[in-house]
Amino acid sequence: MSYSFSELDFMKSELGAEFTGEGTHFAVFSAHAEQMELCLFSDDGREETARLALPKREGDIWSGYIAGLKPGTVYGYRASGPYEPKAGHRFNPNKLLLDPYAKQILGEIQWDDALYGYRIGDAAEDLSFDDRDSAPFMVKGVVQDSDFDWAGDAAIRRPWTETIIYEAHVRGMTMTHPGVPEELRGTFMGMASDPIVEHLVDLGISAIELLPIQYFPDDRHLLEKGLRNYWGYQTLGFFAPQPRFLSGRAITEFKTMVKRFHAAGIEVIMDVVYNHTAEGSERGPTLSFRGLDNLSYYRLSPEDLRHSYDTTGTGNTVNVAHPMVLRMVLDSLRYWVGVMHVDGFRFDLASTLGRTRHIEFDRDGTFFDAIRQDPILSGVKLIAEPWDVGDGGYQVGGFPHPFREWNDKYRDDVRRFWKGDGGLVSWLASRLTGSAPQFNHSDRGATASINLVSAHDGFTLMDTVSYDDKHNEANAEENRDGHSDNHSHNMGAEGVTEDEAINDARGRRRRNMIATLMLSQGVPMLLGGDELGNSQQGNNNAYCQDNEVGWINWGGLDNPFLNFCKGVIAFRKAHPALRQERFLTGEAAEDGSVEIAWYKPDGTFVDDAAWADGNLRALGLFVSKSVNGEGPDQAFLVFNAGADCRVTLPAVNGIAEWRRVLDTGAAEDTFAEHAAESPAMVYGASVAVFEPA
Repeated sequence: MSYSFSELDFMKSELGAEFTGEGTHFAVFSAHAEQMELCLFSDDGREETARLALPKREGDIWSGYIAGLKPGTVYGYRASGPYEPKAGHRFNPNKLLLDPYAKQILGEIQWDDALYGYRIGDAAEDLSFDDRDSAPFMVKGVVQDSDFDWAGDAAIRRPWTETIIYEAHVRGMTMTHPGVPEELRGTFMGMASDPIVEHLVDLGISAIELLPIQYFPDDRHLLEKGLRNYWGYQTLGFFAPQPRFLSGRAITEFKTMVKRFHAAGIEVIMDVVYNHTAEGSERGPTLSFRGLDNLSYYRLSPEDLRHSYDTTGTGNTVNVAHPMVLRMVLDSLRYWVGVMHVDGFRFDLASTLGRTRHIEFDRDGTFFDAIRQDPILSGVKLIAEPWDVGDGGYQVGGFPHPFREWNDKYRDDVRRFWKGDGGLVSWLASRLTGSAPQFNHSDRGATASINLVSAHDGFTLMDTVSYDDKHNEANAEENRDGHSDNHSHNMGAEGVTEDEAINDARGRRRRNMIATLMLSQGVPMLLGGDELGNSQQGNNNAYCQDNEVGWINWGGLDNPFLNFCKGVIAFRKAHPALRQERFLTGEAAEDGSVEIAWYKPDGTFVDDAAWADGNLRALGLFVSKSVNGEGPDQAFLVFNAGADCRVTLPAVNGIAEWRRVLDTGAAEDTFAEHAAESPAMVYGASVAVFEPA
């Protein structure tokens, strides 16, 4: 069928390919192109069937409308303009370019030298020009119709104080689960299957945070090593679900998954990567943004526009300071909320998004202002990974409301405390109460801290207690990749062991860390699989391990540790005192009652000398919250990383008697309730919790 652009002045404000019901409107941004061509392809993407110059340019938006062109049409762009790398321009019309706004992606990139704008191996390197057609090797966009039956679906908007996050990977979560149908494993529909949803509900999870699901390709260097881009932190299509996560070709499978989670009371948070793209440095391929307008889409070196300016460690940095690039990011976020119904976002290397035109991080910068004033985005869950690799990039505590932040200080201090490092009681106290030194400013609350003891990047919880050193040899980087300072301890044997004493000690330390996580103010995040005892065989950087190393091992479904995790999550939910919005103070109320107090094992208050005591290993925390109509919710928490000790239970707020309700050192039932006499025995390396009797 022959297509041509309509002569009608069809104006639409949206960028991308928008089906109107009677045809499709195409629009793409480029400030420096001299011509923009739309290329149409056969349904399988192999044959280019038409090449049409976009007829209209208004400002820097190139557009055109084709009557009768329907959803399912496969397309891409070619951009003509100056090829002047030293001036920042890398236009090459021989390279087919993916629409940045494409809602669906067809195919997989077939790595070939033709995908590069310059001729690889040429003496002039990236200053040379390659005239080969890249279309046979390139992915393409597919025109979409956004209709979907959302009847019965509604945003949950659960308060942060009631939020418990579970970080998971679509393939990792589903590939080995015995209850997920084999044909659905590794897909959104697998995630939406009953066994996965029921597991999360039984565990007590309120929000699932998915590792990147926006379209990303496999890196060429990984494929050459027989590996794969598993985690997905190389985004190329900010509006399109990753095709490998579809069981068929319909992107509505993602919507079905979201609707299924919502019906179960679980919010969906997306891990998004707007700080860089899969095109890499100036020596990377020309796949989309580089060919559309390199000078606008990317930050380039102020000294030499030929070179990328990299604050992400990936070779390039998206230029969010540019108004049209910022618009693309905001349009993408609104699309996932408005059309796909997600509930929030975790921003990878978010410090990069806060960098101004002059490169410095600015918490009052344009990106944050745009989010805060947006009536849609300001109301969803926003989580920052508060660092990048550039100068001044570590910004834990530096983001503005309404952002919450991953708190790696929490992870490190909790691991170190339970490993037995000295001088940590003051830092543990800070982590238990929301990390006030980082977050108690600018009217931020205790829920600004996303607390974690493990995440996809680093050791799993099981590996934290099983390995002294990383074992990343399978990544084919000679074990040079990944963090070396993991604050881990193998407790007597490196890796898997049959030694019962070591395994018992590992189990107790895992209980201690999960208990600490769920008893802390802030928002807890559990790494998917930690509740099952999942191990990555000591690999703390499994970004390329799309196999049994990176996938969750569901063999722990009958593990008592799973029941412990369910119990301590339920305990947190039952106690408002453990999940308060504001930071607690030690000031007494008019009636003499207190909301927080710290105790030494002998029952006296922790004084300055005790806070500085490098040998103090046991700390008691009393916490209280008034609950309307029900009286105060109160608990006394003891964290003992030392030897067995007797702890005097405090006489506070008129409480005369206590009962023990949680004991990670108990040989049998961790949650057995029984009266507690003072002083109470608290086992070494354990957490004990007491409630008023």
